[in-house]
Amino acid sequence: MVADARRRIPEARHHCHAWVLGATGQRRRSSDDGEPGGTAGAPMRAVLTGAGLSDVVAVVSRTFGGTLLGVGGLARAYSAATGAALAAAVRVRRVPVVRVSADVGHADAGRVEHHLHRAADALQLTVSPGAYGAGGVTFEVVLPAEHGVPSLQGLLAADPAVVVLAELGRELRALPVSG
Repeated sequence: MVADARRRIPEARHHCHAWVLGATGQRRRSSDDGEPGGTAGAPMRAVLTGAGLSDVVAVVSRTFGGTLLGVGGLARAYSAATGAALAAAVRVRRVPVVRVSADVGHADAGRVEHHLHRAADALQLTVSPGAYGAGGVTFEVVLPAEHGVPSLQGLLAADPAVVVLAELGRELRALPVSG
């Protein structure tokens, strides 16, 4: 991130940054990048931790005006820039998910797809468009791991279609934080 900022804005004299990492934000670091000590990185890091964020990096590049601001003005400017960036950012949370393939015959595919889409909000699942093959249709379903395959089996149990579910893997997905 910092190297990208240096490349994109080479005329900037300072590319100050702060980051917070880890499930509880336990790893934190910041840099004033040549600004007077404590005037840039630490105030930026305070904004990030104050917002309760983790796994986030902020870079503020300054091209002009530092000596005119003074020490207090620099700290306020870097804090304000970080705060403005956070206000404009889309916040996400990482959620463990399970990817599942659902194989079904052609005759039942439309009905099964309807059940999956109807349950999308309740189970927080996403359904890929079906992949049609000679033996039937395969849907890829992604749902939070806390719900797991049993909730998907329960959803489809009332339908007479034969649906073969197979877990494809588990991963972390970034989901937008609502509200």
